[in-house]
Parts: sequence; structure tokens; C-alpha cells
Amino acid sequence: MVKSPYSKDFKLGILGGGQLGRMLQQEAPNLDIRIAALDPDPEAPCAKMVPNFVHGSFQDFKTVVDFGSDCDLVTVEIEAVNIAALYELEKRGVSVFPQPRVIEIIQDKGLQKQFFHDHGIPTAPFELIASKAELESKTHLLPIAQKLRKGGYDGRGVSIIRSSEDLAKAFDAPSVLEQFVPFEKELSVIVARNGSGETKTFPVVELEFNPEANLVELLFAPAEISPDLEQRAAEIATKTIEAFDMVGILAVEMFLTRDGEILVNEVAPRPHNSGHQTIEANVTSQYAQHLRAILNFPLGDTALIRPAAMVNLLGEPGHTGTVHYEGLEEALALSGVYVHLYGKTYTKPFRKMGHVTITGNNSAEVREKAATIKNLITVKAN
Repeated sequence: MVKSPYSKDFKLGILGGGQLGRMLQQEAPNLDIRIAALDPDPEAPCAKMVPNFVHGSFQDFKTVVDFGSDCDLVTVEIEAVNIAALYELEKRGVSVFPQPRVIEIIQDKGLQKQFFHDHGIPTAPFELIASKAELESKTHLLPIAQKLRKGGYDGRGVSIIRSSEDLAKAFDAPSVLEQFVPFEKELSVIVARNGSGETKTFPVVELEFNPEANLVELLFAPAEISPDLEQRAAEIATKTIEAFDMVGILAVEMFLTRDGEILVNEVAPRPHNSGHQTIEANVTSQYAQHLRAILNFPLGDTALIRPAAMVNLLGEPGHTGTVHYEGLEEALALSGVYVHLYGKTYTKPFRKMGHVTITGNNSAEVREKAATIKNLITVKAN
């Protein structure tokens, strides 16, 4: 059992000090939980907010073990952590949620896809390859999405191979070849599960991606899908977290195909970009829910209070340097607009610098305001 979080010396350690850790830290005082964070960037978003901030690599075995040994419970805000160190912490009696065995599978997109296949979780047909040469012998499969098995993040590590001419941009590394699926919408469901096995899903959201950077640019809640599809997506997300026997919060990204099928694209075992809007738009935020899950508290009500949209604030192409935001004051003058800046000093093209949540009386209203915000705020360099 985890030591009571109300013990005066209880400490929750977060591997990763980025914006997800920062927003988790902002939620923790409501439960009087003391946070520590580890990050390789001395100016990471958490560095300014977490009293127990440790500068160091979450991929270094000794650094992670030393950091985690001083905590009662360790969680992650990024998957690219040292798994051997997490297993060592478990041996030493430190609780680690989500569990290392779950993170280990999710770190490797090949293992992740095979897990979906083995547990009857619907996903696009795929093959595993070891090199670019192997891909060149499989041109009959085109068009495909090639995904690096390890190291991909925020749109990096994915290459769309539509024809033989695209093979020049293929990765020469172990990869997943995923059948290119014509889809109508990209969806996401955040699902939580605590140590007692209680699960709850947040309402399905709809994602729109930046085509150049291949990362989320806009999000709409609720997704404009039928009640039957909403139920099906929630069932798939619940089945997925239960198959992992995971404790924590899991973002399940999905494709809605043109023939009405829902396929799991990939998952993230942590708070996620597709759940930022829950801070203002839902009864319980994804960050509060993650804390409840890993502490084995009852899970919170996930109901949507009002329709919402979320706009990612991304660094403008061609701008690298000290960040300068344009249009913030005009945006803050609008009703139902909530700006979240992540405290990053430097911007670069497509770097996530913040987000804006927009709430309104109906989906049409929030979509209109989201379009306004997207054109109003720009992230540039001085």
C-alpha cells in the first residue's frame, strides 16, 4: 500500500518537468500533496513551480534511482524514461504508477501494436521491419505510415510513404509499417483506472492536426459523433486500460474510419494534450483524475460542463529565440477564453509553448471562437 499522502513526509515524484508536470503540480496542492520533479532542462516549466525540482536526466539509471528512492510514489509525464531504474525502484518498495511493465510496452510502438493485436483491441493492420532495406521490399503495401518503434514524440518519428518516390525519406531503423487508413476523424478518449480497478472515461474529443508538424493544433469537446460511436470509443478505451491492468491515466488516440469503424492509433500512459481542456470544461480535470488514480482514491466525475475547444500555441515557423506572444491581451478580453502559458523562455518552430481553452454555450460558438483565437495569438521570437 502507498503511504498516506497526508503523511507530512509523503512525496510524489514526477519523471519529467515539462508542461504536463507543471499542470499536475498546479493540481497537487488541492490534495496537499508535495511534489518533486526531475528534468534534464534546468529551465523546464516545472523548475519555476516545483520546490523539489531536480536537474538531471530521467533516462540515466542512477539519477532516476536516486531521485525515486527519496519518494513514496513515482509517476511519469513522458514515456522516454529509464525502465530498468523503475523496476529497481519497485524492488526497493517505491510505488510506480503507471507500472514499469506498462511503460515498457508503450515505449516501443512495435510492442504496443502487437499488444493491441494480442488483446483484440481494434487497430490498423501492420508489419514490423528492422531497416529501410526491408521496407524497400514491401512496396506492395503502399501507402503506409512508417513509425519508429522507439523515440518518436510530438509528430516526430512518423513518415508517410505514399509511393516509391517517398522511400528516400523513410527511416532506416526498426519501425512499424501501418496500413494507411482513410479516416473521417481523429478522436481521443482519456480513461483512468485506480488500484481498486475502478475505471472512468472522459467524453470523446475530436482532434485536428497541423499537417506540417503532425501534432495536435485544435481540439473540440465533445466530438461530433453519434451516441453509438461515443459509447464504442469509451468501451475500447476501457478495454485497453484493463488489458494493460494499468493504474493511472491513459490517453487512447483513435481513428474513425470512413466505414464507421474505430481503430486505436496509439496510447500514452500519462496526462495528454487531448485532455488539457478538462481543466475548465469538465467536473474533474485529467490532472486531478491522474492523482486520484495513482493514489487509489475514488475517481472523479468526468462529465463535460460546457462545450469546449482547445488551441495549441505553437512556435511560428521561422522564429527561434526568446519568446514573444502577440494577441494575448485581445484574447484575454474575450469571454470563456482561458490562456495557459507553459513558462518556456525560448521558442522554436512548432514547439508547444502553451494552450488556450475556449468554452461556450454550444459547439458552433466554441468552433467560431477557436478560429478567432488561432488567428489572433501568435508565438514569435524577439
